Amino acid sequence: MQTAILGKKIGMTSLFTATGEHIPVTVVEAGPCPIVLKRTEDKDGYKAIQIGFGQTTEKRTNKPMMGQFNKAGIDPKKVLREFRDVATEYNVGDTITVEAFTKGDRVHVSGTSKGRGFAGVMRRHNFKGVGMATHGQKNRQRHPGSIGMSSDPSRVLKGMRMGGQMGNKKTTTRNLEIVEVIPDKNIILVKGSVPGAPNSLLEIVKQ
Repeated sequence: MQTAILGKKIGMTSLFTATGEHIPVTVVEAGPCPIVLKRTEDKDGYKAIQIGFGQTTEKRTNKPMMGQFNKAGIDPKKVLREFRDVATEYNVGDTITVEAFTKGDRVHVSGTSKGRGFAGVMRRHNFKGVGMATHGQKNRQRHPGSIGMSSDPSRVLKGMRMGGQMGNKKTTTRNLEIVEVIPDKNIILVKGSVPGAPNSLLEIVKQ
């Protein structure tokens, strides 16, 4: 079964192995994440656990959520996420820490990618442009070119690659390797890069 934890991206660094191999890693501060709610097949129709991450105050928490935290016997949390198909041995009030992960585990890491604002087709979709400025072209090198169609269907089809908002979407990088776990500092070192800017929220799921 899967194991899931929430974390905060700290940044990137690199490690050297005993054989001198250079490994780029992402430093993630993960957990501790208490179990706030547990879904069951009988009551909810599916199995899942809801975990919390990050500290907040009672003043910033509404009454329904505060009741849920009080029922679970934990302090209010800033972020809640629900995960299906995770290990069912957890109960409400239990805490998931980085010790649930070990060196060599494979994980999927999800986060919100960096927002790039409005981007044109060359940056957003890797268009090559129109090449040499021949036949009287003027300032068209980085433009997408014609997108029109004939009288049938006489419209632009959905999904046409054009300029627009780039980034700022939930993205998952799959099958990353955990290089090191530092329990006393709640740190996980993941090989390679993961989505998001520093201090952004990450969801880490062990397969």
